[in-house]
Amino acid sequence: MEWSSAYPITLVAMLLLFGVFSSRLSSRLNMPVLLLFLCAGMLIGSHRGLEFGINADPAVAFANNIGTVAMAFILFSGGLETEFRSIKKIFMPGMLLSTLGVFVTAALLAGAVHFILGWSWGWSFMLGAVVSSTDAAAVFSILRSKSVSLKGNLAPVLEFESGSNDPMAALLTLFMVSYIADPESTPLWMLLVQFPLKMSIGIACGYCIGRIGCWLFNKVKLDYEGLYFVLGVAIVLLSYGATECLYGNGFMAVYISGLTMGNLRFNYKRSQLRFNNGLAWLMQVTMFTVLGMLVTIGDLTQIPERGFIYSVWFRGLLLAAVLMLLARPLAVFLCLSRSRFTMRERVLISWVGLRGAAPIVLATFPLAAHLYGDQAVGENAGMLFNVVFCMVIASVIIQGRTLMILARLLKLDQPFKDKNRMPLELEETGVMTSSMHEFDVNKNSACIDRTLAELNLPPGLRIMLIRRNQSFLMPDGNTRLQLHDGLLVMGDSASLRKLVDEFLPGNSFFED
Repeated sequence: MEWSSAYPITLVAMLLLFGVFSSRLSSRLNMPVLLLFLCAGMLIGSHRGLEFGINADPAVAFANNIGTVAMAFILFSGGLETEFRSIKKIFMPGMLLSTLGVFVTAALLAGAVHFILGWSWGWSFMLGAVVSSTDAAAVFSILRSKSVSLKGNLAPVLEFESGSNDPMAALLTLFMVSYIADPESTPLWMLLVQFPLKMSIGIACGYCIGRIGCWLFNKVKLDYEGLYFVLGVAIVLLSYGATECLYGNGFMAVYISGLTMGNLRFNYKRSQLRFNNGLAWLMQVTMFTVLGMLVTIGDLTQIPERGFIYSVWFRGLLLAAVLMLLARPLAVFLCLSRSRFTMRERVLISWVGLRGAAPIVLATFPLAAHLYGDQAVGENAGMLFNVVFCMVIASVIIQGRTLMILARLLKLDQPFKDKNRMPLELEETGVMTSSMHEFDVNKNSACIDRTLAELNLPPGLRIMLIRRNQSFLMPDGNTRLQLHDGLLVMGDSASLRKLVDEFLPGNSFFED
């Protein structure tokens, strides 16, 4: 039978179907489902390998490009779903964790790599930089798969840190790639100049492009609604590409662009949120599968003649232990030393440091640059990639399987509030001034056990639906509100604000 493109297309479809329906399997295994795609990629590409050296195969450049684009869409989606009000109280500790915390983690791990593996300081710090960022998707997919969430401000600070620390790790990695490739033209002191410059340009470009994106969605009338999704994709690519052309940090720009748009009002916002959420998931699946194809099981399990302590898996496990038990906790306690987080919360934050796709993607940059080191101690881009790969697997399995256990032991877990999605939504298209929001009737609400007619709600408001237990009610004037009801309310911003202030205190209402 002749080879046909139908075979790889069918394989991709099967992988996507597997991902869609594998959430239950992920829950049983207590690991992020994306790890399964990593294993699938390893099986698909099992005939390939880096052989501890530099493989000039175009697959490396392809994986590097795919990973870069995928990270851009993932960061944009993360920023788009983050609300300023949720990170307002934890902005400073979160920012310290995503900047100083990344640097301290990289530096401490670099010391371990230098003394344990015998690598030079340049290569040691590059490995530390590659694995210095955390993965929010991995953490919260585990928490939500078991219907558990975290108390207080733990969830917001972990989400903000994980969404904003990838740009810092990428900056350090790319700087070390340039330093190792040409130390004379890239002295170490340049990092002190590059960091504020690239980050500032990234933040400025991201904010400007985010504002321009909102303006385009609101002012430009396209003939086909589907083109608004294309516009959204163009904004993501422009945020990264234009910023990199201006010598800024493209990953930071993408995140800030999404954060800016997510906290402004623009047409087709709900559709964009859903589209980018699905696109980010697709990008993660693609990224994990492609990156898994660069590794072979034989490379990771091979026992060298000098003994198993020189094997990739042993080195990866040893460094993963240093990262989880020493580097990450010290960085967290340093950054949160003057914060309001309790000792128990700091311990949990230290353990919630799962490494995911970002370190593996960053490990492809030295590969793409064809970097060699001192072969006597085994430092080269191929070995670095394989060691990082093992560290990520160890982090996901060990921390992933013990995360919820530790949260329960520290008494920092709480039941995950899983609400049925309202079967009615309002998509803003620029022809209405009203918006639709969902509020909860809590113990502080002034409307408990009162009918809608008795409330005398502000004019211009309409309660469209009431969620009660696992069902929905169509309200009328005689409908009596109960504790824990969910209200889907439509109205202008001023009326909605008055409703929250007078009847529903404690509810968050973000005015676009």
